[in-house]
Amino acid sequence: MKAEFRNCVWSIFLCLIFLVPGRLQTSAKPLNVVLILCDDVGFECFSSYGSKEYSTPRLDELAEQGIRFENCHSTPLCTPSRVNLMTGKSNVFNYVDFGVFPKNEPTFGNHFKQVGYATAVAGKWQLMNSDGGISPTEAGFDTYCLWNMPITGRERYWNPSLDQNGKLLELPEGSYGPTIVNDFLLDFIRENKDGPFLVYNPLILPHNPFPPTPHSKDLEEKDNKKNFVDMVQYVDFLVGRIVDTLDELEIRENTLIVFTADNGTNHVLASELHGKTVPGGKGFTHDYGTHVPLIVNLPGTVQANQLNQDLICFSDFFPTIVEAAGLKRKAISDGDGWSYWQQCLGKPGIKREWIYGYYFPRPYSQKFDEMYNHWEVRYARDKRFKLYDSGLFYDTVDDVMETKPIKSGNESSKVARSKLQQALNAYPDKGQRVDYSRVKGKMPEVLN
Repeated sequence: MKAEFRNCVWSIFLCLIFLVPGRLQTSAKPLNVVLILCDDVGFECFSSYGSKEYSTPRLDELAEQGIRFENCHSTPLCTPSRVNLMTGKSNVFNYVDFGVFPKNEPTFGNHFKQVGYATAVAGKWQLMNSDGGISPTEAGFDTYCLWNMPITGRERYWNPSLDQNGKLLELPEGSYGPTIVNDFLLDFIRENKDGPFLVYNPLILPHNPFPPTPHSKDLEEKDNKKNFVDMVQYVDFLVGRIVDTLDELEIRENTLIVFTADNGTNHVLASELHGKTVPGGKGFTHDYGTHVPLIVNLPGTVQANQLNQDLICFSDFFPTIVEAAGLKRKAISDGDGWSYWQQCLGKPGIKREWIYGYYFPRPYSQKFDEMYNHWEVRYARDKRFKLYDSGLFYDTVDDVMETKPIKSGNESSKVARSKLQQALNAYPDKGQRVDYSRVKGKMPEVLN
């Protein structure tokens, strides 16, 4: 009955959209969307980005047959990035606290469900706890299989604790969480092969702890880096299973795949890229904390072998998948996302001169630091320079780790600084959903 109702809604929607100005795509068959979000892995950990340490052939194939973006930036930690991604607006407008999704903030799940899509989310939630947040159902998802829900335990990998539609799964000994979640999504895709469907897959992998995977040669291996490499390769394997299922169902050319990650790699790890050591930057606001992979693939629509240098931020994903699906543009209050779909089609699109960042992950911490309890900070950056609200100004190309603030600079940097200051001025000077009466930690005085 549920499927029949959804098909009826979609039929009505198809009839109406031809009457709505701004209709962007009128294909006979609505587009399916699969959005995959890795957990704690930067751009440096994928062979499509030049890594020789990591082997990710299925993702390489998606990149070669689609478009790879070189300048996609998240916030440096998981919850802020997820809130930003799902709502299409900067955290300065709606971030509440770590592990909490703000109430009354529509998501892309809500939007796609409202127009008749079958919707599913599977992987890691971390948007609902005793202090608040929302459930996957409230976020617009018909069905879910998730770790980090109020009823789940700590285990996410071997013998995991997973909430499937409100009930803890009873799993056989030796079950591996990421595989269980992947199986759930494959079943959802098969059940909804006639579409349209939206899959949101916030992966459990490759966040710490770092145990071996089912494909590891040594299931007793204790070395974090060796296991992390295996975990990234298992991400590639799981993505490949999704692609293969779409191929088997003959819906591959009607399914958009978007692959990215929520923040940089864990700081206890380091990787080699182009002859340089790249330290994990999770939690830090420098580029190794925010620079994440972005691959977009849709055979027959997104041209192959594209490499794009445009600046992309997480506010941009919501409007992009809406435009790609040919849906009416969603009006988002305080939304600051720009669709990059035209770039995916090989067209110039709207190019950002800068992107904005806001980071205050745990506003009510007793003590602030430079990582997971970072003090409140706002910044704007172009492809080279970054300006913080403290006045600190950096060259992110020559000084990735941001250790040498620019005091005066040449004419080029002065022009960039002026533009970035204008960008900062265009946003609120503090978080709009932070209860500052509860802020107890002491923020350090940062001098120019």
